[in-house]
Amino acid sequence: MQKKSLTDIVNHTAKSAIEMPKTSTALQKPVSLLSRSTPVRVLIAEDSAICRMALVSILQTDPGIQIVGIAENGAEAVQMVERLQPDLVTMDIHMPVMDGYEATRQIMNQTPCPIVMISSNYDSGHIFDALKAGALTVIKKPTAKDSPEIFAAIISQLKLMADVKVLRHWSEDRMKAKATAVSQPPKSLEPAQPRGVKPRLIAIASSTGGPGALATILRPLPADFPVPILVVQHISEGFAEPFASWLDRQINLSVRIGRESDEPKAGEVLIAPDNSHMLVSSRRTIVLQKKLPQEPICPSANHLFHSVAKMYGATAVGVILTGMGDDGADGLQAMHDTGAYTIAQDKESCVVFGMPAVAISRGVIKQVQPLDQISGTLSKLVRSNN
Repeated sequence: MQKKSLTDIVNHTAKSAIEMPKTSTALQKPVSLLSRSTPVRVLIAEDSAICRMALVSILQTDPGIQIVGIAENGAEAVQMVERLQPDLVTMDIHMPVMDGYEATRQIMNQTPCPIVMISSNYDSGHIFDALKAGALTVIKKPTAKDSPEIFAAIISQLKLMADVKVLRHWSEDRMKAKATAVSQPPKSLEPAQPRGVKPRLIAIASSTGGPGALATILRPLPADFPVPILVVQHISEGFAEPFASWLDRQINLSVRIGRESDEPKAGEVLIAPDNSHMLVSSRRTIVLQKKLPQEPICPSANHLFHSVAKMYGATAVGVILTGMGDDGADGLQAMHDTGAYTIAQDKESCVVFGMPAVAISRGVIKQVQPLDQISGTLSKLVRSNN
């Protein structure tokens, strides 16, 4: 069979996309791939003609994917997402006119849509900056030398990400404006205020969208913050250490990976390592437990929260942030039952309102807040009197 030229492929794809607007919104997505009756509609944002050809060629091998448009810079991508409402955007990072970071921020603020960054610069700095901007994940840009297995893995990941129910990612200015006009919390939730019990430890869980969320809530905290913070962030194997290094550069607190027998200290953030659950022992030191074969998630927030509930009781604070799934809800139940103060990120400021939604629905959350207000609540709680 005669191969199509780059010009033929790109021009045909772009032309066919012009009259293919989508009527449903980016939030109206099937729960799983099995329920999808139509192809995943993909917009490619890539300034390199060779890379555009590679992506188009790879994606066209799967009948479950339909390329609805091609943007050659970030500004075009923002405009085309609004017009075409694709199920997914593959976004290059370095592009003329507007780079992928800014395009992602604008898309997530204006017309939220699952975004997968595809970059040849596959280092930790690019990855976490992309996640902070609002991308769901970052994958390495494919080349002609890659194997069919790698191409298949890319297609599989794009299909999976297309079914993530993303939410609007407010700009910092919009978040600040929203904060000044925030309404009172529902009566079923307790307002954040000094409780007569001073927290001795804060435990935080996050998943999809978590790196950016963690940077936002931890950045305002001073280097001498009076209690330690333990974090479980769901992340791909091999990226826990780079994530800790990246977060350490973003905030005033000291950030590192938790180690066996560590004693959590004030002004320090300990991140759960790869393939190990991070817990607190009876001596209030860190214990690492290896993942069991039947466990779907490692590290798990439930393991951390359960141990914190047992060892700290009412002198702890539990926080659950943006993420897919329900990890953390069981552990927060235990913390709530022992009198710990529990906080969930609100729907509007989440990239994915999964983990917080489950915890809220179980009635184990005392305070639901926009992302930019959580640091203030934590500061207020640790200043409470004994």
